[in-house]
Amino acid sequence: MSQPKIALVGYRLNRGGAERVMANLSNYFHDNGIEVHNIIVLDDVKYPHSGKVFNLGKLKNKQNGVFNKIKRLIAIKKYLNKHDFDFIIDFRFRIKPIQEFLISKFVYNTKTIFTVHSSKIDSYMPNFSTLTRIMYGNVFKNVAITKSMQQIIEDKHGLKNVTTIYNSINIEDIVSKSDATIELNFEYIIAVGQYDTNVKQFDKLIEAYAKSKLPEQNMALVILGEGQLQEQLISVAKAFKVEHLVHFSGFKSNPFKYIKRAKFFVLSSELEGLPMVLLEALACGTPVVSFNCPTGPEEVITHGENGLLIEHQNIEALTQGINTMMLDTELYKTCKANAFKTAQKFSLETIGKHWLDLIDYKN
Repeated sequence: MSQPKIALVGYRLNRGGAERVMANLSNYFHDNGIEVHNIIVLDDVKYPHSGKVFNLGKLKNKQNGVFNKIKRLIAIKKYLNKHDFDFIIDFRFRIKPIQEFLISKFVYNTKTIFTVHSSKIDSYMPNFSTLTRIMYGNVFKNVAITKSMQQIIEDKHGLKNVTTIYNSINIEDIVSKSDATIELNFEYIIAVGQYDTNVKQFDKLIEAYAKSKLPEQNMALVILGEGQLQEQLISVAKAFKVEHLVHFSGFKSNPFKYIKRAKFFVLSSELEGLPMVLLEALACGTPVVSFNCPTGPEEVITHGENGLLIEHQNIEALTQGINTMMLDTELYKTCKANAFKTAQKFSLETIGKHWLDLIDYKN
């Protein structure tokens, strides 16, 4: 293939894991001689990225009515026609079947790759399998981000054009940023994520932490992120009498420097795709304790080697896992020694080559 042109389509270039994957991939494609265009739905650009940006968010008005939506659909259709892309890669969650039917059949005009980033498959494909097969059964490829997610899609919808490409992380960037100094002067474990919704289940994490032996050792819990549930979570900490040790430190543009200095990282989510923050913690050399939630942790964590996998939703087991990682010195040394080595399997260079193979491009 000669130098291709690729359109990456996402909701924004900020905040989310899928958005970070999209931004990383734009950099990798650009560095490998591919012309990249980033098409985003919301006017929110913070992640380092490469290529041109077509910002549909600038066309969105406050009402976001049907005519405004049609206007934006026409705008993206014209943009795609104008630039004659070789591939479109869609990173958006897709929850409106009629709109997505129109996009897949009448807006996208070339080989299209639809990605699925959550075990909650119906956020990306309709529950009605016949409609899913009509929309996605004949596209160039559907890309799941874990093998178990691929299996779910194939079993549920009978699609034959599904493959797995794991999320990638920019290890060099993470290592560089993790060396920055921090203002915290106490020992802590750490969790990261938004709490506008309770998908990350920080309430359960606070409970497990409070019941562990960490508070009596004055080992704090730091939660990086922001959201409307903060007061509720503060109340949980107060109920368990650990409010003085649970720190809600807000959103950080550089979370890596905090993750690196944590004793270990804890993931307590109800569900995930392939959690980026899990990979990033390992890249910081920080071992992890994680619920074995659908679908990502078991494809990253080898129990007892780079972290601990905890029976999903078992708070008592999570408490025990926190205690074990804290008190079992030999286990901790093993997991810490293997953390960075695990992360390398998800490096941008390694995963980027899978994307080049998928589009059959040799630079």
